[in-house]
Amino acid sequence: MQAFLGTGIALVTPFDKDRMVDYIALEQLVNHQIDNGVDYLVVLGTTGEPVTLSSAEKELVKKKIIAVNNGRVPLVLGVGGNHTAAVVEELQSSNLSGFDAVLSVSPYYNKPSQEGIFQHFMEVATACPVPVILYNVPGRTSSNIAVETVVRLAQSSKNILGIKEAAGDLEQAMRLLQSVPKDFLVISGDDMIALPMTLAGGSGVISVLGQAYPKTFSDMIRYGLSGSAKEAYQLFYPLLDVIDLVFEEGNPVGIKALLSDLQIAGNTSQVRLPLVAASAQLQDKIKSFTGNFTPLELTKI
Repeated sequence: MQAFLGTGIALVTPFDKDRMVDYIALEQLVNHQIDNGVDYLVVLGTTGEPVTLSSAEKELVKKKIIAVNNGRVPLVLGVGGNHTAAVVEELQSSNLSGFDAVLSVSPYYNKPSQEGIFQHFMEVATACPVPVILYNVPGRTSSNIAVETVVRLAQSSKNILGIKEAAGDLEQAMRLLQSVPKDFLVISGDDMIALPMTLAGGSGVISVLGQAYPKTFSDMIRYGLSGSAKEAYQLFYPLLDVIDLVFEEGNPVGIKALLSDLQIAGNTSQVRLPLVAASAQLQDKIKSFTGNFTPLELTKI
């Protein structure tokens, strides 16, 4: 459980100007995160655009990240979908050595009932050889995992260790924290409310923005975990505007534009269709932010 306390990073997949995977930039991105103190990395989550990658590309991305990481931080692999049998087959046929857990998104588009969600994740947890982190993101899936369903799953499977909660609903997050078993992780999947969730008893964040400012974001969450609200909010408030910017035209469009502006992980902000790169207007807003932003350096806890 301790491996997934703090700041996890939902890594993008860098592309070059021809929209091919840029493995050199990927290596730079991974090293940048680890060198700046993040606690773990999420590979091929939705931010990594896995639905637009071929099977061969996904295997190469996994191998590259495992090799660059070299055991320095825990790795989580995104494996999910809306066809339960296919997800189970992928889990059973994949080589998960090198990964410490799987992040599995709630079934999308089908809009299953709560019982359907429960049965889906029980099948996933039974099939998965490593622990499972649930992923609730109703803005993308069109269905919410109810608090009662999360509690039921936590009580029914020892292989489900937590949830990435990205409903953007602080009340729901607090009810989760109130209701789940003591050792069950409630991880924010929403950068905007990651700090208040952590201060309320959460386990940290799986962050998109954090890969642009990994030291600042990781320090902020560590202060939050220690209950040092004043110091944590000193780091958080200067980031408010850029959190809005990176999601203004969707994810990972905004974060790739920000990474490009900061010259982290290559010099392009390419995404693959049906996504398109950030508009000139958004790029200008991001440049204005980065030109005026200086990360704070606070005394270590």
